[in-house]
Amino acid sequence: MHEAAPVNPWVALAYMVAGICFILALRGLSSPATSRRGNRLGMIGMAIAVITTLVTHEIASPIELGAAILIGGAIGWVTARRIAMTAMPQLVAAFHSLVGMAAVLVAAAAFLNPQAFGIADIVIPLIGEPFASIRQVSRIEMGLGVAIGAITFSGSVIAFLKLNGNMSGKPIMLPGRHVINLGLIAAILGLIAYFVTDQSPWVFWTVTALSFLIGFLLIIPIGGADMPVVVSMLNSYSGWAAAAMGFTLHNTAMIITGALVGSSGAILSYIMCRAMNRSFISVIAGGFGGDSGGGAAAAATDRPWKRGSAEDAAFLMQQAEQVIIVPGYGMAVAQAQHALREMGDKLKEHGVRVKYAIHPVAGRMPGHMNVLLAEANVPYDEVFELEDINSEFAQTDVAFVIGANDVTNPAAKTDKSSPIYGMPVLDVEKAKTVLFIKRSMGGVGYAGVDNELFYRDNTMMLLADAKKMVEEIVKSLD
Repeated sequence: MHEAAPVNPWVALAYMVAGICFILALRGLSSPATSRRGNRLGMIGMAIAVITTLVTHEIASPIELGAAILIGGAIGWVTARRIAMTAMPQLVAAFHSLVGMAAVLVAAAAFLNPQAFGIADIVIPLIGEPFASIRQVSRIEMGLGVAIGAITFSGSVIAFLKLNGNMSGKPIMLPGRHVINLGLIAAILGLIAYFVTDQSPWVFWTVTALSFLIGFLLIIPIGGADMPVVVSMLNSYSGWAAAAMGFTLHNTAMIITGALVGSSGAILSYIMCRAMNRSFISVIAGGFGGDSGGGAAAAATDRPWKRGSAEDAAFLMQQAEQVIIVPGYGMAVAQAQHALREMGDKLKEHGVRVKYAIHPVAGRMPGHMNVLLAEANVPYDEVFELEDINSEFAQTDVAFVIGANDVTNPAAKTDKSSPIYGMPVLDVEKAKTVLFIKRSMGGVGYAGVDNELFYRDNTMMLLADAKKMVEEIVKSLD
């Protein structure tokens, strides 16, 4: 019977400190005001974990390690400096793919050389050469790690392509997709169970290939409206993949980190689904939405609506006591967050009370709007979540909507045939006046439905590029 080597108490202490830093980092990230401190604690915890691992394991020569750290650090630094905040969703998806691929590569290395990872016993058969037999519990960990990692990688690649515009955000519905997906999942789980009794290479590589395939198939049918859930779900997958490989490597820090990321990502996915009145299973099974809804958009142009100008908007907001700004993905695409913050400052100079209302699924990833507003130095105490500000719209003079479509659609509360029916939305229609910035009346949101708000008597449409319109409003406020 093989016995595990005793753990160095100083190593255990270092990993425990790193784990505490990670927990405090998550706590800090729960609020924009403490997010920077949370990020720093996460960086400190990761530095402790990495340094401890490098010092206590003979992984490679110092020169090789230094070169790898230098190359990886340089790529990360350049990427962080060059990527615009509007591209953060696809960057997050790309990072998730790297975590998934790392888990696959570690599992492959452990399978090809199990003795180096301390997960095998030497077996001397009566006939034939001695061979390394991977322990059964390690085979389970390895199989789960490579499967989750491969799904995370291929799913994240599809999410990146959809978010980056290289692939249509419209759901791609394959015939019999549910049967295919269930069959592949059953095959993967069956092969992992068989892997426990037979460590033949074909079993391991078949699990890997099928897992890559199902990752693609799971994300392709998901539309743009469900992308916030997809991003948080892939974040959860990457955590579970890291945790599984942590067990394989007997690395406490990886287990703690992976479990924290996996569980927090799962909770966030649940919150996102609740915010869209969607079940998690229904999102993963198919999603909804697309790039456009031609029928609804065509019919929309036949309905009466009011058009306004930048001067009209400036006058109405200047006379208001309170203005609530509702940002959406249209603001992100136009990169209008800085102009929007300037507009808010101008209104406050005129004695107007300014607040920002954020829907949980506004944008293309959880917290997308919060990140963009923080980049533009919008004060944290002016930004409110849906449940904290929805009751204020009825007492608000002007609701200023900039590119937020589905999350402001009153049909979610009244039209049972709508795909967004039951989704909690911002009650902007209750404001005395609604100013809605949109490129044209011909398009619809990611859910593929027309917005009833456009045709309300108290709504004025401002048709233009979001950034240009806000800049014109700022000039009119002078």
